[in-house]
Amino acid sequence: MGSLVQAIGRRTINSVNHMLDLFAFTNRIAGLLLKRPKAGNRIVLRFTAEQIYFTAVQALPVVLFIALISGSMIVIQLTRQFGTIEGRYILGELIVILIIRELGPLFTALIVILRTAVAVTIETSYMEILGELEALEMQGIDPVHVICLPRLMGITVAILCLFFIFDMVAILGGYAIAWTVTDIAVENFLEEIGKALSGIDITVGIVKAIFFGFTITVTTLYRGFRAKRAITEIPPETSKAAVECFLYCLFINTIISIIFYV
Repeated sequence: MGSLVQAIGRRTINSVNHMLDLFAFTNRIAGLLLKRPKAGNRIVLRFTAEQIYFTAVQALPVVLFIALISGSMIVIQLTRQFGTIEGRYILGELIVILIIRELGPLFTALIVILRTAVAVTIETSYMEILGELEALEMQGIDPVHVICLPRLMGITVAILCLFFIFDMVAILGGYAIAWTVTDIAVENFLEEIGKALSGIDITVGIVKAIFFGFTITVTTLYRGFRAKRAITEIPPETSKAAVECFLYCLFINTIISIIFYV
C-alpha cells in the first residue's frame, strides 16, 4: 500500500512539474511575441511563411477530403431526421453545434497534430541531438526566437485558416453531396444555418484556434528539446507529444465550450 501511495505521489509531482515547465516555456515564447526583437525579423518572417505553407497549404487536400466526408455524413443523417419544414430550425442548430462549435476545431487540430506536430517534434529533436541549437547559441542567436517563434505564429495562423475552410467545406460540400444522393429537399438550408449561427460561435472558433495553436506548438517544441542524449529518444518523445497535444486540445475545447455556452 505504501509503495502504491509513493508511486502515485511521484507521478503527481512529475505531472505538476511537467505542467509548470510547459507554462514557463509558453511564457518565454509569448514574451518574445510581445517584445518583437528587431534582430532576425526577416528570418522569423520567412520561417513563419514556410510554416504556414507546410501546415495549411500542403494540408489542404487532407482537410478538404475529411471535411467533405464528415460534413456529408452529418448533413445526410440530420436531413433524414429533420428535413421537414417543422424541423428546419433544429437542423440549422444541430449543424452549427456539431460542425462549427465542436467537430470543426477538433478535426482541424487533429490533422495539424498528425502532420505538423509530429514533424516539428522530430525536427527539433534532431536539431537538439546533433548540436544545432547549441551552435546557434554559440553564435549569439536565441533558438527560441529563430526556431520557436516562427512555428508558434505559423501553426496558429494555419489552424485558424484551416478551421474556417473546414467549416465551409463541411457545410456546403456536405449539403451538395446530401442533395445529390438523397431525395430530401431542404428548403432555405443556408438561411436556417445563418439564423442559428451567432457571433459567439465565430468568436469561440477563433479562441479555440489560438489556444490550440499555442498548445500544439509549445508541447511539440518542449518534447523536441527534451531529446538530448540519443536518436532513440526521438520516437517516444514524438509519441508523447502527439498524445499530449490531442488530450490538451480536448481539455481546452471542453473548457472553452463550458465558459461560452453553459
